[in-house]
Amino acid sequence: MKKILVVDDDAAHARMLETIMADWGFVIHLADDGAIAVDMVKDQPFDIVLMDMKMVKMSGMEALHLIKDYNPSLPVIIMTAYSSVQTAVKALQIGAYDYLTKPLDFDKLKLTIEHIFESISLKTENRHLKIRLKEKDFSHDIIGKSAAVLSLLDTVHMVAPTDANVLIVGESGTGKELVASAIHFNSPRKDQPYVRINCAAITETLLESELFGHEKGSFTGADQKRKGRFLLADKGSILLDEIAEMSLSMQAKLLRVIQEKEITPVGSDENIKTDVRIIAATNRNLKEMSEKGDFRQDLYYRLNVVSIEIPPLRDRKEDIPTLANHFLEIFSNKNKRDIKGFSPDVMDALIRYEWEGNVRELMNCVERGVVLARSDYICREDLSFINVKLDDKIEPGMDFGNIRLSKVEEKAILSTLESAEGNKSEAARRLGITRKTLLKKLKQYGKI
Repeated sequence: MKKILVVDDDAAHARMLETIMADWGFVIHLADDGAIAVDMVKDQPFDIVLMDMKMVKMSGMEALHLIKDYNPSLPVIIMTAYSSVQTAVKALQIGAYDYLTKPLDFDKLKLTIEHIFESISLKTENRHLKIRLKEKDFSHDIIGKSAAVLSLLDTVHMVAPTDANVLIVGESGTGKELVASAIHFNSPRKDQPYVRINCAAITETLLESELFGHEKGSFTGADQKRKGRFLLADKGSILLDEIAEMSLSMQAKLLRVIQEKEITPVGSDENIKTDVRIIAATNRNLKEMSEKGDFRQDLYYRLNVVSIEIPPLRDRKEDIPTLANHFLEIFSNKNKRDIKGFSPDVMDALIRYEWEGNVRELMNCVERGVVLARSDYICREDLSFINVKLDDKIEPGMDFGNIRLSKVEEKAILSTLESAEGNKSEAARRLGITRKTLLKKLKQYGKI
């Protein structure tokens, strides 16, 4: 959650701000003096500082100087009386983000805070885009521009050049194989083999042979000598997908390979040196499994040198339109259909749907929509299998009886805001009104 530091020696005013902004979803910390605020900023990270100019011990101006010297990028909003506006302007010249006059207009305060976070988000995204443009060798197939995806790409970018083992954790369908592929193909091993194996798809008796190879005649059906995946991946990387499904006995053998950096083929007494980077993936909680004895704890720590957690699609819904349009282009070409896009109600449904199967389910859904589309656009009836709760949505033909027009408008606005996950800018765009108008309406409804 976003953290805001409120600096004000008026205890009653500070407590009022704490109550109001906590209701907005922020974590609020209080300081009654500029010097204390400076120490707190140096001691822990804050997203915003909201500070009064006039305080008895250290003034807001002094504190602003020290905060900006320590962290120039930290946004500071100044609170000042009308009579001190000239001082506030000087504060802006020092580096304050904005100033608000007392008594505070809380709508304006909230709007200012929202603008700060929107600005930070845009700057972060632009910074990452610039990095990716500069790093021409950094290639991947991970789609999305949400903060979660940008953070994921940052981690991959840092981890890939190293030789550390990596554990990728995420629900089924989140794209664990894409992350593993990005790690290998952006590593010094990118020109060497990249071998993948699904540990859940092979029986225990055959898994050892698949991983480590076997000698001719070592078991029934072994009519010739065969190299295992570890030797095939020598000098490169191996992805052990669904690692949690590996038996305890196989885990012990894998642990030895990691420790000794050598494998022993089935039916052989020969130990063969191998140089392989291990990338493991699972949709289960290995730490919990290790605590219960269902997964070797020593192996867990060997694999979990670096852990990368991929967020489910429902936690990064801002990526759904991008992903949906990406899949639309792919499957339109594949199925030789000229589908131009999604109807607005379909996109709303896609955004609101929970996607238990994550990106893979969305991909399959879009392909089905392309195949079933009755027009140039994928419409709601083409995706009738997507069940989304629409209790509060206004549908054509609804009987409003004697409901006043203003009430219908309110319902439409609140429904659209809900479908936009509370994003006021996006809701305003969908409604075809300005953000200012939307805020005015929400204020009328008592929603802000």
